[in-house]
Amino acid sequence: MLDQNAAHWLDMAEYDLETARAMLVTKRYLYVAFMCHQTIEKALKAVIAQTDGNAEPPKVHNLVRLAELSNLSELLSPPRKKFISILSPMNIEARYTAYKDEIAAGLSEQKCTELIKETEDLFSWIKQRL
Repeated sequence: MLDQNAAHWLDMAEYDLETARAMLVTKRYLYVAFMCHQTIEKALKAVIAQTDGNAEPPKVHNLVRLAELSNLSELLSPPRKKFISILSPMNIEARYTAYKDEIAAGLSEQKCTELIKETEDLFSWIKQRL
């Protein structure tokens, strides 16, 4: 059974995934990528909260590091590890002009549809470990 803190992180992750889907409909592709990152970040923080006995997860946004802290890193398949490394910079770098244009240029409807699909797959996998 999920403790209250872990359930809170998981609820926020679900909300962010729905937001990513909404951003795809409105063609706000940079925010699709950002919200996919947020979904996985919060799902990993749910695992950390659950594992650490309701402790507050660290204020870290690097998904590779959060996967390590959640003890899921070694369980991830190579394609999932690769996806995490691709998604990880979408949080910080998408906020700064120097990176924003570069990231946005690589995002299309097709690419964002794939990001959401991979996020849904990884999110489901993480939830199964809770």
